[in-house]
Amino acid sequence: MMRLFTPGRLRRLALAGLATLAVLAGLALVLDRLYPLPLDLVASRSTIVLDASGQPLRAFQADDGRWRFTAQPADVDPRFIAMLTAYEDRRFRDHWGVDPFAVLRAAGQAAVAGHIVSGASTLSMQTARLIQPRPRSFGAKLIEMARALQLEAHLSKDEILGLYLTLAPYGGNLEGVRAASLFYFGKEPDHLTDSEAALLVALPQSPERRRPDRHEDVARRMRDEVLTRVAEAGVITEAAAREAMEEAVPVARLPAPFFAPHLAERLHMADPAASVIASTIDRDLQYKLEDLAARNIGQFEATANIAILVVANEGRRVVASVGSAGYFDRRRAGPIDMTMAVRSPGSALKPFIYGMGFEDLVCHPETIVVDRPTHFGGYAPKNFDRLYRGEVKLAEALQLSLNIPAVAVLDLVGPRRFSARLAASGVRLRLPDPGAEPSLPIALGGVGVTLRDLVTLYAALADGGRALPLRDRIHDEAGVPATLLSASAAWQVTAILRDTPPPPHLLPGESTSDGRQIAYKTGTSYGFRDAWAIGYDRDYTVGVWVGRPDGSFSPGRMGREAAAPLVFAAFSMLPPPGPEALRRPPPPPGTLIASQSELPPGLKRLRPRRGGDIAAIAAGRETLRLAAPLDGSTIEVPRLEDGGLSSVLLRATGGTMPLTFLVNGRPIATTAFRRQAEWQPDGIGRASVTVLDANGRAASADIWLASPGS
Repeated sequence: MMRLFTPGRLRRLALAGLATLAVLAGLALVLDRLYPLPLDLVASRSTIVLDASGQPLRAFQADDGRWRFTAQPADVDPRFIAMLTAYEDRRFRDHWGVDPFAVLRAAGQAAVAGHIVSGASTLSMQTARLIQPRPRSFGAKLIEMARALQLEAHLSKDEILGLYLTLAPYGGNLEGVRAASLFYFGKEPDHLTDSEAALLVALPQSPERRRPDRHEDVARRMRDEVLTRVAEAGVITEAAAREAMEEAVPVARLPAPFFAPHLAERLHMADPAASVIASTIDRDLQYKLEDLAARNIGQFEATANIAILVVANEGRRVVASVGSAGYFDRRRAGPIDMTMAVRSPGSALKPFIYGMGFEDLVCHPETIVVDRPTHFGGYAPKNFDRLYRGEVKLAEALQLSLNIPAVAVLDLVGPRRFSARLAASGVRLRLPDPGAEPSLPIALGGVGVTLRDLVTLYAALADGGRALPLRDRIHDEAGVPATLLSASAAWQVTAILRDTPPPPHLLPGESTSDGRQIAYKTGTSYGFRDAWAIGYDRDYTVGVWVGRPDGSFSPGRMGREAAAPLVFAAFSMLPPPGPEALRRPPPPPGTLIASQSELPPGLKRLRPRRGGDIAAIAAGRETLRLAAPLDGSTIEVPRLEDGGLSSVLLRATGGTMPLTFLVNGRPIATTAFRRQAEWQPDGIGRASVTVLDANGRAASADIWLASPGS
């Protein structure tokens, strides 16, 4: 025997062993390169959108239709991790993927019993099976062992555990501990009871046979087995285990979270690869406002809808976004996010026209303006109610939303300059003809904006004229501020809007239960298509839109009656204002505070621009006019055989070609050689026809369409 282990032979045996290890290591390296870890399932994962506090808003399935959310050990309650390792793999932190002691134990038990008594799969081996499922066999077990060693070579223990927490099956299309916790308990798995944690440990071993929503008794029995085992291991006390066994197991899957569905969908589409998107939404407030919209939509016709947007002025965080009164209501085009829809703002842009006039010192809130029929070149706007007040102060004109004074101020400010100032503040006005220049009709809604645009602008008024982009995600940068209005002009506009009479059925002292100081403005677009109301105080800005998503005529709906009450209702759901918000701020330094009699002579009365028509004639161009239809006329429109309406001829004279014809703010036709076009009405009732020329001049007529004999 001594001769067998001479120094030379031992040396040769050692060299042979090292060579064998080198060959095995080389083979392992080659196999590792040839068969890399298959992590395709991990790459295909669900996305969850959270609110500002981490509560789920909406989830989106993975590409294969499964609910599979990325999870890391830090995302899960520590007691679940402790139970999992105690029950499944006590030496998880010590072995290299395969536990030799567990293998020997399982082999010995099988030899004595004549059948398999316990398995030897480590969490690493189970993870290997999850990332590459195979039919159960001895060969598959060897591959799992090899893959487990491969996992340990490439990943840390926490990374391996993260794969298990992401891929473990929980029955049906639920994969991973986050999906199971959301759909069985309605919460994230970072805070679990002992009973909940034990159930989540038990289910992956046989997810279909142990599903609590189908096999309640089996699920309870296996949960109790886990509780017994982890108590024996000292993870929890026996008393805690007995108490946990008294808890019921969930007997039904909960629906997927579905709050702020439109905003969540937009965030997901913007970053489809993200597994978690942290929004700025306050889920509790979102729920209240979705309920507010759902409760109030019944007062409108079956095709109408409601959108609500609430922004915290500090940081411009969107804290609630209701895109429609019912996402699944197809009659109301529920899936369309109406906070993003481009619509006519009606009178909602008037405060910014006045604000620029105040800033330029071409007018003052106390300036007298004559509210009477006026021609601005070929453009002759009329007040919404067809009444005229004569001499009024501009503050009163804004509160009453009179059209003539607003157009007169815009004529002084300049439509192009006004539009450019809004664009520099992050709000681009959509003109009916993208190639046209801004003109006076934008004062009365002859342009397109979104609810987000208007809330952006009004939040700037609340912030002393500073405009900032709205933020939907917690980690979005605040953006660079732009000056929409001077601090003095913003203060003046806010003072006017704060004194605007409240909506119907609300007395000034009872507008809000907490005495909140709300400044607000309403707007109604042509044909009552869009009803707007936007209100703000120091802390929040609230915008509401009511209308038909398809843009068709609405039955006499106005912003003051339809939208404004919802703004005040939304404010009542916000956190109560502090003492600072209840006090009216003093005017900024340099603000001109004077009564009408104290104003400088140039500000006592509004001095409109003169000579527009004369300049056009001197340049050899005839004044643009709308020859047909005539302003104030009633036109009988016969019905066609298919039920539609006959076309109406639109004809203009003068102006610089090309001409663009608009009806109710929407372009109908642009003509380069002819001064006429045909319009196909979509209904009977009031309509506004406008023609714009290449130089931005406009002419308009308000008409009434009637059926023959009516």
